[in-house]
Amino acid sequence: MPKESIRIANCSGFMGDRFSAAKEMVEGGPIDALTGDYLAEITMGGLKSFQEMSEDPTKAGFAGNFVFQAQQVLEECLSKQIKIVVNAGGINPQGLAEALTDMASSLSLSPNIAWIEGDNLLPRLDNLFTAGEELKNLETAESLAECKREVKTANAYLGGWGIKAALDAGADIVIAPRTTDAALVLGLAAWKFQWQRDDYDELAGAIVAGHIIECGPQACGGNYSFFKEVGGDLHLGFPIAEVFADGSSHIYKHEKAGGLVSVGTVTEQILYESQGCEYLNPDVTSHFDSIQLKQLSVNRVEVSGVRGSAPPASHKVCINTFGGYKTMLTVPLAGPNAEAKSDWLWQQWMQLCGGEDAFSACSKTLIKAPYQEARSHEESFSFLRIVMFAEKPETLEFNFKAKELELILASIPGFVPFITHGMVTGALSYMNHWPALIDSKYIIESVHVNGETIEVLPSNQLPLKESSYRATPIATLDEADKSVSESPMMEVELGEVFGTRSGDKGGLANLGVWAKDDIAYNYLRAYLTNQKLKELLPDTAEFRIERHELPGIKALNFCIYGYLKGGGDSSGKLDSLAKSLGQYLAGKLILVPRALLDSKK
Repeated sequence: MPKESIRIANCSGFMGDRFSAAKEMVEGGPIDALTGDYLAEITMGGLKSFQEMSEDPTKAGFAGNFVFQAQQVLEECLSKQIKIVVNAGGINPQGLAEALTDMASSLSLSPNIAWIEGDNLLPRLDNLFTAGEELKNLETAESLAECKREVKTANAYLGGWGIKAALDAGADIVIAPRTTDAALVLGLAAWKFQWQRDDYDELAGAIVAGHIIECGPQACGGNYSFFKEVGGDLHLGFPIAEVFADGSSHIYKHEKAGGLVSVGTVTEQILYESQGCEYLNPDVTSHFDSIQLKQLSVNRVEVSGVRGSAPPASHKVCINTFGGYKTMLTVPLAGPNAEAKSDWLWQQWMQLCGGEDAFSACSKTLIKAPYQEARSHEESFSFLRIVMFAEKPETLEFNFKAKELELILASIPGFVPFITHGMVTGALSYMNHWPALIDSKYIIESVHVNGETIEVLPSNQLPLKESSYRATPIATLDEADKSVSESPMMEVELGEVFGTRSGDKGGLANLGVWAKDDIAYNYLRAYLTNQKLKELLPDTAEFRIERHELPGIKALNFCIYGYLKGGGDSSGKLDSLAKSLGQYLAGKLILVPRALLDSKK
């Protein structure tokens, strides 16, 4: 007899993801629930900016594109009793609920729509400071009360019990604000199986399943290290988590959807934007070093063995402060002497703009090309990337184009006009991400459903059973490992043997590296130390790095603190979210035993 389960399909990994995904997931095969993750940390600040510019703030501040996605599938979801749970509410979940009600009415439909609040701390900041909550920046230890920048948003990451309460009350659609991404799946699974608050292992399993599917097609081969394995239809599908009553799950995609679901694609998504072995959530602490993966069949992976323990005493808070304004320029440099040309041009540009002291910060990065090997004119270009930050827009809102024209006949040989990013003659505003913690006693979720309000307390404010978790010791090298280590060494690119996946958490960059088998993993563990990573990636040398071992998925996860400075908009890096940091490492030459390469053939 088949085990009881709930099939949860994801249709969005961020605000702006594939518009047709909801329709594809509902029509592509049987599912029980549809989820969508719309909120990145910087998205909250962006929604606030749009709301401030809106003529009617009550109709802004949420992911408006979800209304049109829901319009395509609402009738079918209601007829098939498919639950819809999304965090598209952003900073105005009530506004989205009202917009959905109006849309449904235009279709002569009457879904039961619930919306949740309780995450918004912005109006409460002064009272929280008075109560002793400092909301210290997790990366700089600075108290938010000491921050001189304007606080634009401050939202606690809610858990999944408000979602469960809404579903228990009969909601067809649940609109959440800033929840943890995985809380959508936890809420649905807890509702389906009526889990209790201290069913820690089951809850942890749901969190892992939610984390795997939260970024949409990334679990189906998107951004995958070994992308040549994907093949076939490259219109990648979105993932489905079939969650069982014991917290285990199967990750798969609709049969006719493109892409690949493998132990590798699932491993990389587990590593994405994660920190350490303990994955903290207001509902449960999930121990990522307990995860076990197994390829059950083509495009179906089993996730099992996940252990959970009591949640932390605090909620994480996503705060966005107004950083100021920035302008980004890229300058093509043809042929030889790229360093000298970039220095010359930088000095000229600073003279024209009033010097570095005119700005709150400046950065310049030279991206060199192997010009002597160029097979075309375009391949001979190196690039100088210039980013200028200022507190006031007028510092940057002068006619950059006119100043650039002054250099055309008076600068470096082979001068090529600048490539301007954003506003051609002005400045772009940006946010500084400020991660913090708040004591969970200050958080209460309010669920609005059936014309009533249900208050939901955090788990750690309830009398629950105690729990503990002890990681299984990692096995030492066996004879097979030793025979590999004793074989002749070869120099290869790291990405030929190991997969990588990287991402951001504010100013922190995470970099996961994983192996396809136990022998390769044991070699990876011994070889890739923090010091070795800094040798391979010299620009990480100045930062504090933590290394975490995840033996169940044969992976290491490195947390590089401060690599992205203030995170997102404020980092000034070409890749401001560290999405390609793993590929930077993948191209580095390392020494590996020949036997590891032979085993891959």
